Amino acid sequence: MNAVTENPWMAEEAVAENPAADAAATETKPGKIKIEREQIKLEKRLCREVGRAVMDFNMIEEGDKIMVCMSGGKDSYTLLDILRKLQKRAPVKFEIVAVNLDQKQPGFPDHILPEYFQSIGVDYHIETQDTYSVVKRVIPEGKTTCGLCSRLRRAILYSVADRLGCTKVALGHHRDDIVQTLMLNMFYGGRMKGMPPKLVSDDGKHVVIRPLCYVPEKDTTRWAQYNNFPIIPCNLCGSQDGLQRVAVGDMLREWDKKFPGRIESMFRAMGNIVTTHMMDPQLHNFKDAKATGIADPNGDMAFDHEELPTAPTLPGGVQVVQIG
Repeated sequence: MNAVTENPWMAEEAVAENPAADAAATETKPGKIKIEREQIKLEKRLCREVGRAVMDFNMIEEGDKIMVCMSGGKDSYTLLDILRKLQKRAPVKFEIVAVNLDQKQPGFPDHILPEYFQSIGVDYHIETQDTYSVVKRVIPEGKTTCGLCSRLRRAILYSVADRLGCTKVALGHHRDDIVQTLMLNMFYGGRMKGMPPKLVSDDGKHVVIRPLCYVPEKDTTRWAQYNNFPIIPCNLCGSQDGLQRVAVGDMLREWDKKFPGRIESMFRAMGNIVTTHMMDPQLHNFKDAKATGIADPNGDMAFDHEELPTAPTLPGGVQVVQIG
């Protein structure tokens, strides 16, 4: 059986077709029809990828109350929109409450999100906490504010989840965010660590989910443009120049332009780890490794020729040199 039909989260809604009307409309408004078709395809793809993630990692269960964290950015708008679409045809019943933390940033348009939530008829909660003043008081001018801001924000949102009786906390991190985090930890932290699709929070009380984990950033960007979401920029930390995450994000986007499929391949690698071929002694007992005389398909193949990618698929300036 086709895998798509086995996942009830990924069942697509029927779209009424009228070939004659489409043909007539295409003649009079070809550009508009093309955009509408692209929008329909994108919506199906977003619902399919989010549904696949929900099923693969058992993100949403019967009776869940999902707190969707809304920053006012394209990703959180997309997350809320797609979850509400899936809610209508999901195999389980669950509630959604949109939550925004107003951190009292100067000039923050605090009317935009409440007006949007009311316009679409979703339950919502606005939490007002002046973390901006705290961050500005503690962090020296010119230093990155993201670390402290995120810690304060996390603690507050967990508290809100408790008060609202939410069983899951949904964040809008997409595939590119996850790969960026992996690269940041490798480049600057010396560890192989990304963002998990589902994890118990550090206080042990909450389950955090990332339903957009299979979705590329370019799709959330396009979906936000199609729907004309009222985007609110982050002037406190997200727009700081020179941030390491910004630099890594730019590097990955450049790679994706030159070598399509590279980010997707890196993302797949995060779910296809061969622990015996890494170097973490906590994952594999290297010290006690001994020859057993028993064949092992996961054993080392040091003398085999390993197929390497050709030069055009590697980062700029890197070449493969075969030795021996």
